[in-house]
Amino acid sequence: MATVKSMRLIIPLAIVQIVFLIIFGIKIEYHETAKPVDTVKPSIVGGLYPSFQDVHVMIYIGFGFLMTFLKRYGYSAVSINLLLASFCAQWAIIVRAAISGNWTVGVMEMLTADFAAATILISFGAVLGKTGPLQLLIMACIEIVLAQVNEHIGVHILHTADVGESMFIHAFGAYFGLAVARVLYSEDIERASGKEGAVYHSDLFSMIGTVFLWLYWPSFNGGAVEGDQQHRAFINTYLSLLACTVTTFIVSSLVDKRGKFDMVHIQNATLAGGVAVGTSAHMPIQPWGAMLLGTTAGIISVLGYKYLTPLMASKLRIHDTCGVNNLHGMPGILAAIGGAVAAAMSSKETWGDSLYSIFTAMEPTMMNTTMTTNAMTANVTEVMGRSAMEQGGYQMAALCLTLAIAIVGGVITGFILKIPFLDNPTGDLLFDDKDQWNVADEGFPNSGELPLNGKSGDGKSRDDTQIPML
Repeated sequence: MATVKSMRLIIPLAIVQIVFLIIFGIKIEYHETAKPVDTVKPSIVGGLYPSFQDVHVMIYIGFGFLMTFLKRYGYSAVSINLLLASFCAQWAIIVRAAISGNWTVGVMEMLTADFAAATILISFGAVLGKTGPLQLLIMACIEIVLAQVNEHIGVHILHTADVGESMFIHAFGAYFGLAVARVLYSEDIERASGKEGAVYHSDLFSMIGTVFLWLYWPSFNGGAVEGDQQHRAFINTYLSLLACTVTTFIVSSLVDKRGKFDMVHIQNATLAGGVAVGTSAHMPIQPWGAMLLGTTAGIISVLGYKYLTPLMASKLRIHDTCGVNNLHGMPGILAAIGGAVAAAMSSKETWGDSLYSIFTAMEPTMMNTTMTTNAMTANVTEVMGRSAMEQGGYQMAALCLTLAIAIVGGVITGFILKIPFLDNPTGDLLFDDKDQWNVADEGFPNSGELPLNGKSGDGKSRDDTQIPML
C-alpha cells in the first residue's frame, strides 16, 4: 500500500499529467508536415530526426549515467533523470507553444523539448542527492517557464545567436541550480559527506554517461541548424572536444600531488569543450579557434573541480554535488564571451552571406524613401543593421540577463522548495536510494565509512559490494 509520504508525490504527479493530457487534447496538433491530409511537402523529418535521436540519447542515457557516481544514489540518478526529462519535455512543449503561439508538435518541437529538459537536468546535478522527487518537479515547473522566457528574450528580442544553447541552457541551468543549492544548504549535507563519494563500479557507470555525451555533443550544438552552419557546428564541436579531452588529462595529472588522473575530472571536464564552443559553433571561428576554446575549457574545468568547488562549499555554503559550475557554468560563460568576441570581429567580407543568417539584426533593411531618376522612381534607401561591435554588446547583454534571471529565479525557487510538507531529505536520507526505492541488500555499498573512491585512510578498499564477474 502507498504511504502518506509516497502519496505526496504520486497525487500531484498524477494531477499534472492529467492536466498535460487535457491541454494536449484541446490545443496541440500535429505539425503540418505530419498531418494525414493536405500534407505539406517536403517533410523535415529526414533531416532533423537523426540529430534529435542523438540529443535524445544524451538526455536519457548521457545525463542519467553521468550522475551515477554517487555510490548509494544510482537508482535515483538514472531513474529520476528519466522522470524529470519526460515531465519537462511535455511541459516545455506547452510553455514554448504558449510563448510562440505555435501549438503544433513535430520533430523540431521534440528536439527543442529535449533541449529544455537539459536545462533542468543540469540544475538537478547541483542538488543531486539533496532533494526529493516532488521538490525536483516543482523546480522543473518553475525553471522551464523562466528558461524559455529568457531564451525568447535573447533570441527574438535581443536577436542574439546561441546555437548550442551554452548561455540559455548550460549557464542558465548551472546558476539556477547553484542558487537553489545555496538556499537549501544545511549542515546535514557536510555530515553526510561519507555517503557522497564514489566506489569503483559507480565511477565506471558514470563514465558510460560521459562517453555518450562526448560522442553525440556535435549533434547537440548543430542539430537545430542546417547547411554550412550545421557543417561548421559539427566540425568546431568535434575539434573543441578533442582539444579539451587531451588538455583535461594533462591538467588533471599536473594538479595531483602524485601525478595521477582523477576520475572526476575525466568524467566531467572532458565534456567542457562541447559547452565552451556552443555559442559560436556555427560561426566561422576557424578550426584553431574551436580548439583554443576547448583547451581553455579543459583548464578552467579541471581547476574548478580541484580548487573552486571545495572553496564554494566551505566559504559560500554552495554545495555543488556534480560540479555543474565547472562543466556547465564557467564553460557556458566562456562560450558567451567567445560568441561576443566572434560577433564583434565579424564582417561581410570574411563571413559572407552567413553573417546575416547568423546575426539577423545585422542585416541591412530597406526604407521606403523615393528616389527619382530620368526614367523611373524607386524606393532604394538602404539602412544598415547593427554593427559588429553592437552585436557583440548584445551577445554580452544576453549573458548578463541569463545570469540575472537564473540566479534570482533559483533563489526564489529554493525558498519555495523549503516548504515543510515537501519531501526534503535530511540526515541519513541524503544521497541515499533507500529513501525512495526498494533496494537489494546484496551489492549495496556501506553508508558512512567510505570516503571518495571507496578507500579508507590506509588506502585499502572497504567496498562491501559483491558483484560476480562472468
